[in-house]
Amino acid sequence: MSVNSHHKHLRKKRKKKKQEPIDKLVYLAVVFGPLMTLPQVYTIWIQQSNDVSVISWVSYLIIAVIWLFYGIKHREKPIILVQLLWIVVDVLIVVGLMR
Repeated sequence: MSVNSHHKHLRKKRKKKKQEPIDKLVYLAVVFGPLMTLPQVYTIWIQQSNDVSVISWVSYLIIAVIWLFYGIKHREKPIILVQLLWIVVDVLIVVGLMR
């Protein structure tokens, strides 16, 4: 079996896979994880507070970008979606702290 035919076989196998409850649940986490950080964005942008560490949030941003590349490389939609959302939230917080 050649490498190319092996990958085609894996794609067929992946498509036939039945979706488990955890597969559906992960999409809730994709949405609610970043949403839970919106109060932090509100505090920084609206209340003009800067009582959080910019170093921590830049670190979170770098980690999210690494995870995004990982998700893209492995074609994992939940990872791609959640990391895109985290990048938006992290950028909002970092920019809010820097201004």
